[in-house]
Amino acid sequence: MGISKDYGKLYFGELPCGEQNSICDVPGVLVGHKTLAHEEIQTGVTAVLPHGGNLFRDKVPAAVHVINGFGKTAGSIQISELGTLETPILLTNTLSVGTVSDALVRYMLRQNPEIGVDTGTVNPVVLECNDGYLNDIRSLSVTVRDVEEALNSASVHCEEGAVGAGRGMSCFGLKGGIGTASRVLEFDGVPYTMGVLVLTNFGSLEDFTICGNRVGEQISLDLASEEDKGSIIVLLGTDLPLSARQLSRVARRAAVGISRTGGLCGNGSGEIALAFSTAQYIPHESEAAVLQLSVLSEACMNQVFRAAAFATEEAIISSMLHAETVEGRAGNTRRSLLGFWP
Repeated sequence: MGISKDYGKLYFGELPCGEQNSICDVPGVLVGHKTLAHEEIQTGVTAVLPHGGNLFRDKVPAAVHVINGFGKTAGSIQISELGTLETPILLTNTLSVGTVSDALVRYMLRQNPEIGVDTGTVNPVVLECNDGYLNDIRSLSVTVRDVEEALNSASVHCEEGAVGAGRGMSCFGLKGGIGTASRVLEFDGVPYTMGVLVLTNFGSLEDFTICGNRVGEQISLDLASEEDKGSIIVLLGTDLPLSARQLSRVARRAAVGISRTGGLCGNGSGEIALAFSTAQYIPHESEAAVLQLSVLSEACMNQVFRAAAFATEEAIISSMLHAETVEGRAGNTRRSLLGFWP
């Protein structure tokens, strides 16, 4: 996926893309969607699974970075404290966080009968953007069944555009949604992958930029510019052996990719990045008191930062290029970027 070469020579860094140019190029990562698209209901759920096993029993190192915190994320506090992720990551609209969180808890309880009985509880992770311009968000249309379908549909193929949680999203005054990209790095002769998935719902049209080209200034002749008050969720997955501290550093570089597209992190925006590594698992229970984990040398982090920044940039543009025009609530419409560019 990502951006096709048909759009010409666009520069998103010098590192090569993975086979699919997708977060699913990271071994083990799966993505599923449930899309709700009927008249004024334009919303959905997207599920990202760091691996296909039992995440509660085999957690992965993770970190969260808040660029601007106008958001309603669930589960970030425990990730920041413990540095691990123990459930799939779910994306949805702002007012459905409660329903989706409840459904994720039920999903984890079915997998782990010991939760809340012989061990602690579980930390569901749900992130959101407000799709209320296109979607009747007050209808609370997302159901537990929709969450289950998103989780059960997860595969190694990541669909992009106006799908899943991205169905009702807007980006730079145009249609936003789900986007993805990946980069391949090599250390000590071993290839590794950095994959990014975004949920785009931010930006003012006049600032919209593609590879340094102020595209928004050209488009603004047709569309009125709006205040930047939306949000973006950036998920960064990798099979590099990174600690939670290093993943926090990687998550911060999402801001570089956002800014390269013209995002300025407005007062009413929620930019949140979550990074995880699948290189090694942290067992929920271990007979050993001391665990041994490998970590990448800090001297190698510059390449990792470049991979994160450029993959984020490409994923944002890809979310728009894959999204068709959508009409939703009250006749509101977001037009596809393809109607204006290239």
